[in-house]
Amino acid sequence: MAESLTYQGSSVRPLTLFATVITGILLSGALGGVTNAVNGWVSPEYFVSVMQWYWIENVWRASVAQGIFEGLLFGVLFSLIFTTCIGIITRASCRYRFAVRHILIILAGALVGWILGGLAATGLASLSPDFYRKTFSGVPEETGPMLCFAWVGGSIWGIELGGLVSVVLGLVIFRSNWLRQTAQVQ
Repeated sequence: MAESLTYQGSSVRPLTLFATVITGILLSGALGGVTNAVNGWVSPEYFVSVMQWYWIENVWRASVAQGIFEGLLFGVLFSLIFTTCIGIITRASCRYRFAVRHILIILAGALVGWILGGLAATGLASLSPDFYRKTFSGVPEETGPMLCFAWVGGSIWGIELGGLVSVVLGLVIFRSNWLRQTAQVQ
């Protein structure tokens, strides 16, 4: 029985994989809540227009809840991909701390995507306000609110795309670090 729980001298850690997927989901939900806390403050008009929240009294609070919800949904998808891949790469022998360190790198990459997406959309809206207003519905006419609206829309797309790119790059980094770590042990 003890032999079935080891692979080439490494202990198999299925509970680590379970803890990793749960941690990834929860941290993604937290990141979604934090980023939408900023977005809801920057442009509540975005959420009223895009989500059609005309009936909601506290749009900021609803935007935070929406961010948590969407973060959890993306977290489920991205964490399952990440955890499945690290399970395959390590043959389920990865330590929790090693996995979480890479989850934090992925979350940082998603946060960078949030910033870059917001900046890109704001840049597009400032460069060509007419194009931006005609391309996206519900965009305010005034310049300041339009740029805030653009930030929110761009940052949401940025964090979603940035999260996907970060998972892929994070897995490449994870595999490289794993191979380096296992080579040092041997």
